Amino acid sequence: MKKLILLVCATLLISCDNKETSKKEEHKTHEEQMAEMFPKPKVQIKTVGILLYDNYAVLDAMGPFHVFSDMMGVEVFFVGRHKGIVTTMNGMKVQCDKSIDDVKQLDILLIPGGLNETYALTKDKVLLDWIKMIDKNSKYTTSVCTGAWVLAATGLLDGKNVSSHWYGKKLLAEKYDVKVVDQRYTNSGKYWTSAGVSAGIDMSLAIVRDINGDNYTKAVMLDLEYAPKPPIEGGTVENTDPAIVESMRGMYDSVLLPFVKQTDKK
Repeated sequence: MKKLILLVCATLLISCDNKETSKKEEHKTHEEQMAEMFPKPKVQIKTVGILLYDNYAVLDAMGPFHVFSDMMGVEVFFVGRHKGIVTTMNGMKVQCDKSIDDVKQLDILLIPGGLNETYALTKDKVLLDWIKMIDKNSKYTTSVCTGAWVLAATGLLDGKNVSSHWYGKKLLAEKYDVKVVDQRYTNSGKYWTSAGVSAGIDMSLAIVRDINGDNYTKAVMLDLEYAPKPPIEGGTVENTDPAIVESMRGMYDSVLLPFVKQTDKK
């Protein structure tokens, strides 16, 4: 749904909020009611750039894209190492109209995760230098899932608490000077990182809340009908049968570890 829906939601929320308001409140203008319901943002956000590269995890980027797109007056777009088509690990093709050469400033930068290609980016000096350049003036520098590997490779997360995909935590702790935490998402100042895939939605909502407050965030959540109720318990290492965890870990290891060994030799 478009941002216009938020205005409709805001109007409905205001009109249904409390029928027992005082006479003084009843005579408030629509603008005054809107100002109370949606106070001035903590910081002005105009641009959100989401870095894309081949074989990134779809929801890492698309979930935050939808959430941030519900912020009024904000341009949300994809940024590629180069312009053109980027193919996700699931085969979806996404057009990047901007490259890192085109983008010199962002209010929010988000780096999604993946596997081998994500680790390869940790060795891409041009990309890492671009991230550090963007970070100088960004208001939020963020990652989802194993995108934390890339962000950590810049040195910007040194000494900071960092969340990542459950599988990606071991490599993160071994390779970088960060404090890996078991949290759905965490922040150290303007640096926000989340656990895997779907956690990027939660982190993005938390950032919207940090900027715009509770009521605005509730309007965004209502637009998304965001109230997850999975059919069974799971989704974390603690809530999953150990045999399944080890099976998944072995699958990831068989793909990533040979690639890491080969890449580190170069």
